[in-house]
Amino acid sequence: MGSFVSDSLFVPAVTLALLAFGVPRLMSKLLPEGVRPLLLNAFLSTIVLFVISATFFAVLYIWQGVPFAEMMVPGWSANIAFFGRLGLIAAIIWAPIMLLSLAGLPKKWVSETW
Repeated sequence: MGSFVSDSLFVPAVTLALLAFGVPRLMSKLLPEGVRPLLLNAFLSTIVLFVISATFFAVLYIWQGVPFAEMMVPGWSANIAFFGRLGLIAAIIWAPIMLLSLAGLPKKWVSETW
C-alpha cells in the first residue's frame, strides 16, 4: 500500500481534489454570506490549499525514504522554494475544483442574494 501511495499520482491527486472541494465549504461555515466574504473565502482557501499541497509533497518525499536531515541540507529557503513550486504546480489539480466549489456556495445563501 505504501508504494501505491508514494509511487502513484492517483492517491495524492484524489486527496488534493477532495481537499479542494472541502476547504471552501468548511470556510463558508466560518464566514458570513456575501460577495466580499466569498472573495475572502477564495483567497483563504487558495492559501490553505497551497500550504497543504506543498506540505503533502514534503511528507511524500520523507515517506519515500529521503531522510529529513538530508532534505534540509540545502536550507529552509531552498526547501520552501522547491516545495512551494510543487504546491503551485499542484494547483492544476486543486484550483479548478476549488473554484467550482466556491461557485456553488451562493446557492446555499439564506440572507444574501447573488
